[in-house]
Amino acid sequence: MTAADPAVVHRTVEAVWRIEAARIVAVVARLTGDVGLAEEIAQDALVVALEQWPRDGVPDDPGPWLLATARHRAIDQIRRRQNYAAKLQLVGRATAETDDGGFDEVLDTRIGDDLLRLIFTVCHPDLPAESRVALTLRLLGGLTTAEIARAFLVPEPTMAARITRAKKALAGVEFALPPAEELAPRVASVLATVYLIFNEGYAATGGPAWARPEVADEAVRLGRLLQGLLPREAEVHGLAALMELQASRLPARLGPAGRPVLLPDQDRRRWDRLLIRRGLAALTRAGELGGGYYTIQAEIAACHARARSHEETDWERVAALYEVLFHLRPSPVLRVNQAVAYAMAGDPARGLALVDAVAGERSLRDYPQLPAVRGDLLARLGRADEARAAFARAAELTRNDAERTLFQARAAGG
Repeated sequence: MTAADPAVVHRTVEAVWRIEAARIVAVVARLTGDVGLAEEIAQDALVVALEQWPRDGVPDDPGPWLLATARHRAIDQIRRRQNYAAKLQLVGRATAETDDGGFDEVLDTRIGDDLLRLIFTVCHPDLPAESRVALTLRLLGGLTTAEIARAFLVPEPTMAARITRAKKALAGVEFALPPAEELAPRVASVLATVYLIFNEGYAATGGPAWARPEVADEAVRLGRLLQGLLPREAEVHGLAALMELQASRLPARLGPAGRPVLLPDQDRRRWDRLLIRRGLAALTRAGELGGGYYTIQAEIAACHARARSHEETDWERVAALYEVLFHLRPSPVLRVNQAVAYAMAGDPARGLALVDAVAGERSLRDYPQLPAVRGDLLARLGRADEARAAFARAAELTRNDAERTLFQARAAGG
């Protein structure tokens, strides 16, 4: 144990929780067979840490400490159940013999599978699609209800009710991978879930951090697991390609003290070339299998990865690919992204017209990227006062501290 002041300990607990929450919930869900109970037990372990660590010091291995605390509480829950003997057979003899260390070894080797089982469990067909992805973000991403609501562009009470209903609907659902004949209908929601987790890591919706690389890394890892599980599914490889290619930029996306570095200003020498090679290989495989929505997004990411500089990116191709995406799944957010591509291709007026055409969409009412993109387009067109006002509006809307600082600088003319 290492002692520290309460404020430092509290920040440490939060950081460890962000990294370890998904693993803890997944492991406990396997033990208890109840996803809702698993989250409660994981939260209990978090409370214990908040109580004990300020007094006793932060453990040398805080993640395993949280997992062990949650595991012991799960075992206590199992022992209290009338069907304890049946549950004991499922989790193995080592559950009862908690002092011999064997159970910890089993946990360590199964955590990856547990996470995948958790994803497929919360993507059960009895749940509405939005509830599936929201609950997985809550359980695997360790996100707050407010952050998830932000990701879905819905009010926080709406999201809280949705998550509560989802947990109740999953009561009694077996914590296991579905049989082969039921995999296909569940794949689409699983992919959407993993990508939402990745997006939260790549561009955090709230808090002080511009990005949460550990969350993005977890999504990339889950994408690789899905590739092994479903090697003939084109979109599994498409999503893996998209995440690998986007994740390759993370080292260059954060400057000193975690300050945001936008794509035009990134030092491409810092892009992870291994991730780019992996992403392009996955993209090739996705294309061979037919491709789809994620594959097209990966094609856009590949345009950036292949370009030697921001200016040399094939922006006309990027804009055309966004048009294809829009026809596959119409979304005003795609139009906002396409507007950026038009501007970079030399036509900011066309981009501004596109943004203004979707500005009235209700789903974009609290979306900070809309006024931010509009501000950039206005600046390119020489309309400085309007641009500053747009960036000020973006700063008001965002809940990410680093992003707010960036928008405020643009609003001030920086």
